[in-house]
Amino acid sequence: MATGRAGTKKGAGNVQAVKILAIVLIVVGLLGLAYEGITYTKREKVLEVGPITATKETKKTIPLPPILGGAALVCGVVLLIAAGRP
Repeated sequence: MATGRAGTKKGAGNVQAVKILAIVLIVVGLLGLAYEGITYTKREKVLEVGPITATKETKKTIPLPPILGGAALVCGVVLLIAAGRP
């Protein structure tokens, strides 16, 4: 049986990486389902005359379809189940 430096199986590191990826996908999926988009504020200079500056703030939203959040959630759950099996 092949073992790593710490005396564990070589494949154990891969399993841990898959579990971490699965948990990240689950969290991202839940956030995607909860927020349905990313909103940010963009500032633009409208007028600049000497020391006087006029700016305009615009709120922009990047929509995230719920199907993406659901797909990430399902993929994370499937990876987590697959990583737990021998």
